[in-house]
Amino acid sequence: MHRLIGTVLILACAFASAPAEAGFRSPESLIRNVYAYYGNGSPEVSDGLPRDPDTARQFFDPSLRTAWASAKSEPYDFLVQSPTWRVGPVSISILRKQYDKTYVSVAFDNMGRSVRLDYILVKGPDGWLITDVESPYDSLRMFLDQFKN
Repeated sequence: MHRLIGTVLILACAFASAPAEAGFRSPESLIRNVYAYYGNGSPEVSDGLPRDPDTARQFFDPSLRTAWASAKSEPYDFLVQSPTWRVGPVSISILRKQYDKTYVSVAFDNMGRSVRLDYILVKGPDGWLITDVESPYDSLRMFLDQFKN
């Protein structure tokens, strides 16, 4: 019995120290996890979604990962549409599902201003990932392309 418990503990430690996997189980889970990085609603509490390669691998499809991790000089955070934030409750609704692609509308209040973004998510072997985010004026892919280093 003690060997069994020891084996289980060793396996648990091995999996706990493994790097974060890419993707999420559902589109809603992916969006909730993105906005969880915006903390209690202000940049003083949170730096937003990190720009490191591990976070990029966990949240973005391969075609967007490098752009997300390498962009450093954007004038504002595209995911909250502002250089500062105090994000209110986030509303998530599925707009359309097409095979392995899902379009998700996200709405929230940022410092008294209404923000709506449309996420384009793809399901790969590891789960759901962001392939693009569209605002009424721009897309994340084009935005990052403007500010690549």
